[in-house]
Amino acid sequence: MVLGLRNFTERTGDGIGQPVLDTDNGEELMCVQPGVDIVLANRTRESHGTLYVSNKQVIWLSDVDKAKGYAVDFLSVSLHAVSTDPEAYPVPCIYTQIETDPDGYESDNSDSECSDTLDLSRIREMRLIPSDPSQLDSLFEVFCECAELNPEPNEEEGEEHEWIFSADQMVDEEEADYISQNPAHAIGQSNGDHDLAHTVLQSLRMLRRWSMTETTPIIDSVISSK
Repeated sequence: MVLGLRNFTERTGDGIGQPVLDTDNGEELMCVQPGVDIVLANRTRESHGTLYVSNKQVIWLSDVDKAKGYAVDFLSVSLHAVSTDPEAYPVPCIYTQIETDPDGYESDNSDSECSDTLDLSRIREMRLIPSDPSQLDSLFEVFCECAELNPEPNEEEGEEHEWIFSADQMVDEEEADYISQNPAHAIGQSNGDHDLAHTVLQSLRMLRRWSMTETTPIIDSVISSK
C-alpha cells in the first residue's frame, strides 16, 4: 500500500465515467456523491467533481477534466470529521488528515502545499465540500463505516478495540485529561513528534468536539480511523 494521496485517472464508462475499482479483491462502491469540491491542504478550491467512496478508498474525480482525479486509501486517513466552523474554513466540509510517507515528511511543508508544483505525497489535509451541506452527516457515516472496515494491519490478532464513544459515554479520566490539555495530539498534530501522535491515533477513536489550533478546525464530530 502506498501511503498518502495519489493521482487517480482510471475511469470506465461513458461521459465522465466512473473509477475503475479493484473488484477482484473485493472492492465495491459504498457511496457516490456528485457536486463535491475538493481542497488539498491550503491550495485553491477545485470545483465540479464527484466523490466516490469505496470500502477501500476515497476517490474524487473532476467532472470537467477526465485527466484529473485523486484517491487515498482509508488506511492512510488518520482522521475524518465534519467541520462547520467558519473560522477554520468558510464553508462546511468533510475534513480529513492524511498519513504520509515518513521518509518524505518535513516539519515545514508549506512551500509544497501552497506552491504551483503539487507534490501529493506531502499533502496531509484534504477537505471535501458537497454543494448540499445537508449531505455532510451521511457522508461522515459512510466514512465511519469504511474506516471500521480498514483496521490498522499490524494490530495484534485477538486484540479487541472498542474505542468509539458516544456523547453520553465517559472515557478514562486520565485519557480525557490528556486529550483536553493536548487536543492537537489527539488528532495527529504533534508539533514535530509524529511517532507520539501516531500512537495516540492508534489508541483512541472518539466522537467529540474539539477546539483546535488555527490550522485545525473546530470539529462537530470526529473519529480516527487508526
